[in-house]
Amino acid sequence: MKILRRKFLELAGAVAAAAAFPRLASALDYPTRPVRIIAGFSAGGGVDITARLIGHWLTERLGQSFVTENRPGAGGNIGTEAVVNAAPDGYTLLLATVPNAVNASLYEKLNFNFIRDIAPVAGIIRVPMVILLNPSVPARTVPEFILYAKANPGKVNMASAGNGSAPHMAGELFKMMAGVDLVHIPYRGQGPALTDLLGGQVQVLFATAPGTTDYISTGKLRALAVTSASRAEVLPELPPVGDFVPGYETSQWYGIGAPRNTPAEIVDKLNREINAAIADPGMKSRFAAIGGEPLPGSPAEFGKLIAEETEKWAKVVRAAGIKPE
Repeated sequence: MKILRRKFLELAGAVAAAAAFPRLASALDYPTRPVRIIAGFSAGGGVDITARLIGHWLTERLGQSFVTENRPGAGGNIGTEAVVNAAPDGYTLLLATVPNAVNASLYEKLNFNFIRDIAPVAGIIRVPMVILLNPSVPARTVPEFILYAKANPGKVNMASAGNGSAPHMAGELFKMMAGVDLVHIPYRGQGPALTDLLGGQVQVLFATAPGTTDYISTGKLRALAVTSASRAEVLPELPPVGDFVPGYETSQWYGIGAPRNTPAEIVDKLNREINAAIADPGMKSRFAAIGGEPLPGSPAEFGKLIAEETEKWAKVVRAAGIKPE
């Protein structure tokens, strides 16, 4: 009987190992065909550029093409839903960003739950924003601007790249924490918002730092502070907003997500490669060119960031009564 029992246990163990082997083998071999990185916004913006940069690195390192596919619309929801509905096999990935955290509370009815249905893979970079003023505003520091806004309630127009965009949310958070009344004017992208800020149709814009440095250096726009927790490499001369509004911090962030139930071995493999990318001097310089600072960490750490951002922006959306366009 003991011999039969031992044979049975050996056979059962062999069957279990055989069942696990295909999954392990597929993870070790991954990828064996091209991978799509879905960007939920149009070509040329930060989401698209980041997706293409990290896709190029992964292509070279893993021997298969990582191709960026733009699926713009509904504040990134169209692209996100495409990934949610994709097979959880590592061949469809999402370039996740701030609107994904905002949309959870901005939109009343979504066909997915971002935190539940997207597995965090890895953070890539953070990009600080900067408070820009039209030079007609008589303020040169954050405290002076707060005093000016309080003396002119409802008369200072705040442009943004659109409802629920990272610049919009940065501005709304500032309004709440500084206690000022700024009139939100949404645009379809940062470009048109910058144009009207230069023309004086609006007075303030929370803008992603890349693409603004020439306007600052030539005096066409006045920069007051960066929105990150500490000084930013792209604009080291500017103090953080938090030096004057305690606890204020926000930045645009980018990372990779995958459909729920994507094998942990694949997630971990991608995480290792992405962390290697943001530690590589050549890649760091490429990300720095778009104002990006490395956002390293494990899948769990990236998931924690997403959860914290989702909770943070839900409070702002409710308090400000923000609605989708």
